[in-house]
Amino acid sequence: MIQRNDTSSPLIRLSDYRAPAWRVAKVELTFDLGIDSTEVTSRLHLQRDPTQQAALRLDGEELELLSIALDDQALPESAWRYADHVLEVDGARDGSVLETRVRVKPAANTALEGLYLSGSREAGFLLTQCEAEGFRHITFFPDRPDVLASYTVTLRADRERFPVLLAGGNPDGSGELDGGRHWARFVDPHPKPSYLFALVAGRLQKIERDYVTGSGRKVRLVIWAEPDAIGQCGYAMDALERSMSWDEETYGREYDLDVFHVVATHDFNMGAMENKGLNIFNAKYLLADPDSSTDDEYRAVEAVVAHEYFHNWSGNRVTCRDWFQLSLKEGLTVFREQQFSADMNSAPLKRIEDVALLRRAQFPEDAGPLAHPVRPAQYSEINNFYTATVYEKGSELVRMVAGRLGREGFRRGMDLYFSRNDGRAATLEDFLGALGEANGIDLTPYLAWYSQAGTPRLSARGRYDAAQHIYTLTLSQHTAPTSNQPTKRALPIPVKLALFDRNGRMLPLRMANDPADAASANERVVVLDQAEQSFVFERVTDAPVPSLLRGFSAPVILECDYSPDELALLLRHDVDGFNRWEAGQQLAARAFDNLRDGDTTEALDACAQALAALFNDTIIDDALLADLLTPPGEIELAERGRSVDPSHVHALRVKLQEHLALRIGREVLQRRYDALAAHTNMELDAASQARRRLKRRVLDLIATIDPWGAHTLATLQYDNAPSMTDRLAALSVLVRGNAPQAHAALLHFRERYADNPLAMDKWFSVQTLLPGDVVLERVQSLLQDGAFTLKNPNRVNALFGTWARGNPDGFHRADGSGYRLLGHCLQQLDAINPQVAARLATAFNGWQRLEPIRHAAARAAIDALAGQPNLSRNLGEIVRSMQHG
Repeated sequence: MIQRNDTSSPLIRLSDYRAPAWRVAKVELTFDLGIDSTEVTSRLHLQRDPTQQAALRLDGEELELLSIALDDQALPESAWRYADHVLEVDGARDGSVLETRVRVKPAANTALEGLYLSGSREAGFLLTQCEAEGFRHITFFPDRPDVLASYTVTLRADRERFPVLLAGGNPDGSGELDGGRHWARFVDPHPKPSYLFALVAGRLQKIERDYVTGSGRKVRLVIWAEPDAIGQCGYAMDALERSMSWDEETYGREYDLDVFHVVATHDFNMGAMENKGLNIFNAKYLLADPDSSTDDEYRAVEAVVAHEYFHNWSGNRVTCRDWFQLSLKEGLTVFREQQFSADMNSAPLKRIEDVALLRRAQFPEDAGPLAHPVRPAQYSEINNFYTATVYEKGSELVRMVAGRLGREGFRRGMDLYFSRNDGRAATLEDFLGALGEANGIDLTPYLAWYSQAGTPRLSARGRYDAAQHIYTLTLSQHTAPTSNQPTKRALPIPVKLALFDRNGRMLPLRMANDPADAASANERVVVLDQAEQSFVFERVTDAPVPSLLRGFSAPVILECDYSPDELALLLRHDVDGFNRWEAGQQLAARAFDNLRDGDTTEALDACAQALAALFNDTIIDDALLADLLTPPGEIELAERGRSVDPSHVHALRVKLQEHLALRIGREVLQRRYDALAAHTNMELDAASQARRRLKRRVLDLIATIDPWGAHTLATLQYDNAPSMTDRLAALSVLVRGNAPQAHAALLHFRERYADNPLAMDKWFSVQTLLPGDVVLERVQSLLQDGAFTLKNPNRVNALFGTWARGNPDGFHRADGSGYRLLGHCLQQLDAINPQVAARLATAFNGWQRLEPIRHAAARAAIDALAGQPNLSRNLGEIVRSMQHG
């Protein structure tokens, strides 16, 4: 158990920011490591701001203070005060050295923040997690990102129990101590904020490799894992090398230390952490092999390895001034990661994947009680703002600006940003200022995107003048009010567009104000920066079909009165892979509306006809075809109604897929499945992954019209699968179809992977996707399984996260029992790990739009949770927002 934080902690406001009165030039830390008790000695070399007279105040939580001295003189108790998580010290001056010695208890730290034990007492290892405010759980410090210091860290421990000792920076000596103990020292010459501090100690094994930078400097790359997992680290090492090379070529950024350590742990609240020189990873995003990892997981490993490495510059060398600027490092680094993944794989498929995630996770966040700007104006608990808005929407804002500047202009601006802010804590104004200055452009209007919550709706309507051969496109924008922001202003929205004739050919674009000798292009970007604007195109020989927001040029919801035939035309002919998919998504959404409203089948028929034709197209990429055949998810489709019945949405989506499968034909689906199955392998090349992706989609479609036949195919696929991708796809069809063969397959999977935590997470997850009310009993049964624990974030998310977020039909039971079960779990989890509890509680987002019976049941569960005493600050803030949003 952990000390409780006050649920009603005061708000932190951006407008109240003040530079620190005290900084720290140098930190010297000595750790005497133990599982139950670790002593930390800290020497802080202080710098005082001469313009401020504030006393020295240091953050510290759950610390047992053993001694305190100032300038090598022990302080009497009258010279310091430790209360309300703050240590205040009298007598400090500029240049003083404050020394404290504290005791912390790693094994008792179930919140996984600060210094804690991962794994068992006998075989586990010690590690740290300090972002955002974990360093104050290790020692006293002005724990804020704008206090940058150089670090010297000495670790001392029992050699047999902790043979490996690691900290951030370069190694600077090691040796033996009396009593079977040893020591190791690390020095990081680059000033960094306290949230980037890290150490690891335990029994770990490694793989290592030398990397030579573009300037010829050799860097030692080392990946560490527990003995049973070290064989799964090779792919991550390859991905790390690709990331380093790409960052040098694309951004001119080289790594700046002699060694780069990466460590895998199964006990981690986040995906990974970019600690300088010592990245710590949730094993889910580092370990991979064909037998236990899917193709999607391989791509995720590559992306997250790249993301954390790219932070070395966008986050570490240039960090954020305060936590309100969090997207400055996270949104920017997500964008760089997405660029890298697009270059390593398929750019159109990557864009589809990113936008699908944005719509599935961030758009609902922007539309619900948890809506907040990318740069919030205030917060109570900063850990609650590691959100899709800060990360994914933040990335889209960087992409907008990058598109405005072009590849060369963006690189020029990034060079200036890095050089001007190296070793500094920067702001979003610094970022946009450097990009704009390097290109002679004023980018300050884009700051409005960072301060305004909500997703703008972009309305488009076209008018064609056949006599004058003029096409007028009128665009308008509207953003609905959100909490604390009842009035919204117009934003600059770049709209990349093309026009197609009725035969599917792109038309040359010439606007009314173009110079007479200007060359015509097939694509243009227009910027809507008012509530409504019209754009006039000349010499348009036929009534065109507009292709708008090409490449998803802005994070908005497009509303355009396309006819089903026009969407079908774009689906067949658009050369922009993303917009081709987007036309299919819009057409499928219209088909869903047809089924829901029952007034026409025009879109339903057009959708099925267009996709059936594409199914027989031998040229289209298998992976793209799989995405085109997949309609929007239930969360997105639910957004199309005002009073949401998740069970009805699920049933209509199944019916939509059934209609498509019947249009394609059972025999045609079988022939395609057989052809794909004939090439079954475990290779990771693009073609093999694409075939597996399409094979899964075809099997899903067969299951909608011939469950028995699909279950027979799935059983054979499961039994003969050479990789986890095929095995899990087959198991999913059996479980979701409640097939008689599912029990044996689940039993086999459990026995095969009993000692593989990441594979066991899949075993839990797949069972929570049973449709309908029956899944609740399965979830309750899995709670009693000996392999389930609330202490492991991955296992919690595998069971409760997948069920509550990934199975709306099964979670939103009309009797409210799903809500009550989640509420009960959150109470228990909050006492163990408040961060994980708070993130899981966001599954209630959108409850206000449920139909009346479910609405009342969800409200009752939220109110009951809010009424519990001693909620953590993390969970309390989320629940209050849910109540009042």
